Amino acid sequence: MKILIENLGVLRKAQFELSDLTIICGHNNTGKTYATYAVFGFLSNWHRLMRAEVSDTEISQLISDGVIRIDITSYIMNSQNILSEGCRRYSEQLHTIFASSSKSFTNTNFQVELESDLSSAFAASFERKLRSQQSELLMLSKSEGSDVLEVSLSTEGEKIKLPSSIIEDVISEAIIEIIFGNYFPSPFIASAERTGVSIFIKELDFARNRLVHEIGRAEKEIDNQDMFLDSYSDYALPVRANLDFTRRLGEIAKEESFIAQKHPHILDKFADIIGGEFLSGTNKSIYFKPRDNGITLTMGESSGVVRSMLDVGFYLRHIAKPGDLLMVDEPELSLHPENQCKVARLFAWLVNLGIQVFITTHSDYIIREFNTLIMLYQEEPFLKQIATREGYSCEELIDKKLVKAYVAERDKRQPKHHTTRNINHTLIAADISYEQGIDARSFDKTIVRMNEIQEAILWRDGE
Repeated sequence: MKILIENLGVLRKAQFELSDLTIICGHNNTGKTYATYAVFGFLSNWHRLMRAEVSDTEISQLISDGVIRIDITSYIMNSQNILSEGCRRYSEQLHTIFASSSKSFTNTNFQVELESDLSSAFAASFERKLRSQQSELLMLSKSEGSDVLEVSLSTEGEKIKLPSSIIEDVISEAIIEIIFGNYFPSPFIASAERTGVSIFIKELDFARNRLVHEIGRAEKEIDNQDMFLDSYSDYALPVRANLDFTRRLGEIAKEESFIAQKHPHILDKFADIIGGEFLSGTNKSIYFKPRDNGITLTMGESSGVVRSMLDVGFYLRHIAKPGDLLMVDEPELSLHPENQCKVARLFAWLVNLGIQVFITTHSDYIIREFNTLIMLYQEEPFLKQIATREGYSCEELIDKKLVKAYVAERDKRQPKHHTTRNINHTLIAADISYEQGIDARSFDKTIVRMNEIQEAILWRDGE
């Protein structure tokens, strides 16, 4: 999936590809978070952005006969136009993702290109049902390999007299899901603000209870979650998502991910990074229990690394699914260099398990560890010996073909006389090779300069 961004914050024009492992690095204030938030917003809302038009004739036939069969071939042939129109709508709504003024996004353009053949939508089976509290109202299904979506209106649905607009919306959403569902991963994001959010779990729960009380007093029905998120509408969507996720940790802890079921060693590696494990207490409280220590700590008593990795830890143990996109803004927050390297190895293992990973980072340690994992991926006997000696398993090594890396930096097409306030940036694809890994030059310049200064001091160059 390729993404084109124009006039988004400091990003004048940037194009990048979402891969199994996607990395964006670069200096502060160069557009990394803008790109990350924009991708998360699109992947969180694409179902509502795109529309498959269903004719009035088909809706009337369904209401009259109780069943229709829709050939989805024409929708697949028109899928690029459907996608482009959805991206246009998203571009117009981007200011809501960033909780900012629409004036700041007047000329913003966000486009997605899918290189895969969308005709593969024929291959998958599909089933969806619209239910009332007591019965099924509308049934939609498509057999594997078929090009026909069958829609049935139950007798109960006829009695209730579903509005045509609702029927049309349900059918449209089903067609969009059939065509695009396999191409857009379900995103989970850990924003850079996650460290602060984690210590306010009780306050967030109190806010929810207050809202529930207000809902009870209201004369009309209000969606609890929408009302909760609306009360935090001054924050960007990823931050709001973190707030809601943190608020629901007690409920989430009741679930078990495929990692917990089939790959518990991943959780052991995560526990090694944070130095312990998270525990769910009474009243939906969350605690941290350090390894080799009998005490139990609240989030406020725990270290920065524990708070910064809370969301990721609960994601891995409780809700992670193959095909997800795990997005982490600055995974190095509060991590010692040794643990930054362990996080890189953890991410590579997740990629090899089928979870896509997207990170922004300032960490040379993380990039260098990814380089090691890429270089050790080769079949050379001496590399296998090094991997064994240094404790790298084959599940941690990663093929460079699965990696895309970008450096956020000044757009060199811009005249140099522009002021700092008006400087525009772009994303430059980094070279990746089996011999040297990722060429992240933004780090290399700083390291080289530091080495030169230290050598000058050691060799008394000033004399």
